[in-house]
Amino acid sequence: MSVDKGPGLATILRSLVFNIAFYLVTTVMLIVGIVPFLLMPQRTGVAFAKLWGTVCTFLARVLGGIRLEVRGREHIPQGAAIVAAKHQSAYETFALIPTLAFPTFVIKRELRQIPLFGLYTTAAGMIHVERGGGSAALRALVARAREEIAKQREIIIFPEGTRRAPGAPPDYHFGVSFMYKALGVPVVPVALNSGLFWPRRKFLRYPGTIVIEYLPPIEPGLDTKDFAERLEKAVEEASDRLIAEAAAAPNPPPLSDAARSRIATIGHD
Repeated sequence: MSVDKGPGLATILRSLVFNIAFYLVTTVMLIVGIVPFLLMPQRTGVAFAKLWGTVCTFLARVLGGIRLEVRGREHIPQGAAIVAAKHQSAYETFALIPTLAFPTFVIKRELRQIPLFGLYTTAAGMIHVERGGGSAALRALVARAREEIAKQREIIIFPEGTRRAPGAPPDYHFGVSFMYKALGVPVVPVALNSGLFWPRRKFLRYPGTIVIEYLPPIEPGLDTKDFAERLEKAVEEASDRLIAEAAAAPNPPPLSDAARSRIATIGHD
């Protein structure tokens, strides 16, 4: 078994420069974006969010050495849909936005309390959900989602609710299944490997190619149990495949024992 080496000086310096640039640009655009987000039509604000996502993706490539490859764009339906994405890092929170026509997010309600940013989430039509709110929270989630679906928007939801490290056991919540059953629109599973290059809760950014892969949509009509099993199977198998692909590339990013264990099972199930 190969042993992952610690980060080199170049990686540390590149990570430092990128992080400074990323947070500085995000802060500046947050301030400048007050006009398009709060004083102009919603589509104008979303267009500005797409610009932010494009700029951050550019910075990650130029300063961090992190390239982006988007696969399966042909699987994105025209009009209303639910986009159910794996969540491994902060990268996909901005990188997904430019790939869709008129996206919004399901986010935790606490984010609405952040000064200025909370105003943006409301102006952009994001759907705030109260974690641990039970059936009342699910009904409120669907009611708000209907409003955005009526605008022919793509609703991005992270079914596990929070970031999960590559190789971590899946932890899918019921919310996405409840939305699928109630809204009657296609659900597009999304696999990715971003956590290898942009680890959660870590300073370092590792060079390489992050792949975001849109998978064939799950059409309405399944019962919630069958839907949940199909969604999890599609996202997890594809994400494991992308992790294995990154691990086999020249100069791969560090892999945890959990990630190695997961990809070792590919082709043996």
